Amino acid sequence: MAKPLLKIQRYFRRKPVRFFSLILLYLTAGSLVFLHSGFVGDSGPGGRGSRDSVIAPEMGSRTSLSDTRGLGIMGRVFKETHRSTRRYGPPWMKKARQGGQEIRRGGDYTNNWNRALKGRNAKDVDDGRAKYIGCYIDDTQKRALRGVSFFDYKKMTVFRCQDNCAERGYMYAGLEFGAECYCGHKIQAPNVSESQCNMECKGEKSNLCGGANRLSIYRLELSQESARRYGSAIFKGCFHRPDNVTLALPFSAVIQNMSVDKCVDMCTEREKSLAVLAGDRCYCGFPTPLFSLHEMENEDMCLHRCHGEEFESCGNDEYFVVYQTQVQDNRCMDRHFLPSRAKQLVALASFPGAGNTWARHLIELATGFYTGSYYFDGSLYNKGFKGERDHWRSGRTICIKTHESGRKEIEAFDSSIIMIRNPYKALMAEFNRKYGGHIGFASQAHWRGKEWPEFVRNYAPWWASHTLDWLTYGKNIQVVHFEDLKRDLFSKLKGMVQFLGLKVSEDRLLCVEGQKDGNFKRSGLRKLEYDPYTPEMRANINELIRTVDTALKKRKLSGVPEEYMPR
Repeated sequence: MAKPLLKIQRYFRRKPVRFFSLILLYLTAGSLVFLHSGFVGDSGPGGRGSRDSVIAPEMGSRTSLSDTRGLGIMGRVFKETHRSTRRYGPPWMKKARQGGQEIRRGGDYTNNWNRALKGRNAKDVDDGRAKYIGCYIDDTQKRALRGVSFFDYKKMTVFRCQDNCAERGYMYAGLEFGAECYCGHKIQAPNVSESQCNMECKGEKSNLCGGANRLSIYRLELSQESARRYGSAIFKGCFHRPDNVTLALPFSAVIQNMSVDKCVDMCTEREKSLAVLAGDRCYCGFPTPLFSLHEMENEDMCLHRCHGEEFESCGNDEYFVVYQTQVQDNRCMDRHFLPSRAKQLVALASFPGAGNTWARHLIELATGFYTGSYYFDGSLYNKGFKGERDHWRSGRTICIKTHESGRKEIEAFDSSIIMIRNPYKALMAEFNRKYGGHIGFASQAHWRGKEWPEFVRNYAPWWASHTLDWLTYGKNIQVVHFEDLKRDLFSKLKGMVQFLGLKVSEDRLLCVEGQKDGNFKRSGLRKLEYDPYTPEMRANINELIRTVDTALKKRKLSGVPEEYMPR
């Protein structure tokens, strides 16, 4: 046996080219086998082959499990490469299914969620993100949804339409002709039989996207408060006529066949941020102490049909309908460094995820001065936080962002505003920031993987110790709860400005209210499908909440808001 092997070895030593040729042929044959298995794996209805479809019948019982698994993996590789251009859903829409079904790792993530909608019942479709309302008539002359719209005749999906409308603050999203998406804050057409919404979505054949002049409409269940819109204008509400309307709203005109569009267009041309409808008269102006928009009336008081718009209300002589145009209110946009070096260092202290960046945005608009930071974040500097680059001791900024705790770090400041947020919300916000950026989202893999439990275990105690340290070592403190600031922005922000030792400008504060979100708000539609907190996590966090509540009350301060407390 040794002699033949020796002869073969001598043969290939003399003929190395033949040896490499044989290796090349072997590799080519293997590649063709795997390529074939990939195409077999992608066969089936609509090109959606399952893992089992790659197991050919003629392989018989001799096919091993490992061979089958290898072919299945290669099939998915080719399938994902072929369909990689159809990834529209966010990470949390991925469905990792067990029990022999395929675990999807690519493609359109909305299919699994929406498959149940085919042959759907409007009452049954409500998953916490959007609720199916029904099929509605859509007239090209009088649209059912009159906000923004966009078309995609190759890749339109239900979720893609919903997400685009949600990010713009609309209450409704509608799909038509399988490829058209319409947004609006009000449905302005009658509904019809479900059978008339019978066209498949261009980007997901398993779901329906309206029909010919028929809209499949969803009501968006946003996770955050969202503005109602009419096209590009934001609906602010119904308000009583101001005492001195000429002084409060200096420009006005009577418009024939009044409509929301006409008033908004006129005020936009006049570069005013408010469009105010009062019957057939349109007023334009800015929020002022004479017309602050703080005392909203019941919308029924403004029910007066527009002459030029059948489905819209135009108010009357006593009760005005108010919209905010796209015109920027520049009364609070100028910002500078302090004219002289500050004598005291004021900290804007918070646990990460408690709204520090948002508070900096509000303070800068309200005061006209830049805020600084204990750190340097290039992305925030590029977004306009020019104080980010200054050393925190420069004295050129009105206050300094910090997440530090510990006696030495805290005593470096002469006074501090302490931002506190519900730990359940703060932890999730910081987790999203850590893995998705300032306004991004962590992936589903991060939430379901080991990262989230480890994060909660390390960060939850810090939420409590951070506040306790500042309450213990802070020299002159003002506590601001994120939720209170969000609910009552004007008065809470006014108190913060006064604490900073500056004169309050009510015009600037009213200007801030009109652009309070800035670029620091996450899209409201995207939220987790499940509660990420385990019972053990909740028990630990609840105990930390009680500890902080007790510490606040010992300092003669109001305790944590009631919504923090465990039930």
